[in-house]
Formats: sequence, C-alpha cells, structure tokens
Amino acid sequence: MKRRVLSFNYTLKDSQGQVLDQSNDGPLSFLEGAGQIIPALEEAIKHLPIGGSKSVKLEAKDAYGLPDPKMVMAVPKQELAHLKIEVGSFLQLQLSDSVKVVRITEITDDNVTLDGNHPLAGVDLEFDINMVDNREATAEELA
Repeated sequence: MKRRVLSFNYTLKDSQGQVLDQSNDGPLSFLEGAGQIIPALEEAIKHLPIGGSKSVKLEAKDAYGLPDPKMVMAVPKQELAHLKIEVGSFLQLQLSDSVKVVRITEITDDNVTLDGNHPLAGVDLEFDINMVDNREATAEELA
C-alpha cells in the first residue's frame, strides 16, 4: 500500500456544540499511518473522497483519552518561584530524557497543581471534516 498525505479542513466541537478549534489558516495535512492525528479520526476519514464532508463523533476514550490521576501532581510553590505562574498557563518540564508539557490547574499558598493530561482528555469530540486533498506521499515525506 502506498502511503498518502491527506489534507482536510475541520471544525472541532465538544459534545455541547461549543467550537474548540478550526482550521482557519488552511487545511491540516497528515501522513497516513504516521500517528500525526487521533487514530480513530484518521480511520474515520481515510476513505473520504476529495470534496467529501463528514461529521465524526469520538468518545473521549477514542480521542485524547480519559484523564489519568497519575498525571496530576502538586509541587511546592517555592520550586516555581522563578516563573510567572497562573492557573491555565502551561509549563515545559525537563524529565530525564524528554520534555513534558503540563497545565497549571490550581495555585494555593503552598502548592501548585500541575496536570500532564491533554487539555481535552475526558472530552467527547465532534469533528466536521471537509477533505480537500489526498495524494501519494513523496519520498521526503516518508523519510
């Protein structure tokens, strides 16, 4: 099977219909089978023809997953005293051999709660998709 690059415009909504994101700056392109988009979304749209539209509803477990309590930790506020911190902001933490992005979810007098779950973990999602292109991937894209 030859791998393809698929390009689509989308509007992403939560289960209440609130728009969370959309492709305002042009279509989103991805290499088929490379894990660049949510696997369940890729599976749902990979056969959509150019010009085709589809609404794809994904339960949270099939989208960004369910929140994992192990990904939430409280750290002493003094350890972050050198940073400007506020609820809702993101931090990059250097962990042994990788970088982890966490969101600040609570600040108390003594502690800061950091959440390493994806911000959309636990959220059922609906994508309105319009396929604008699909073509065979180039050797450079496959590399």
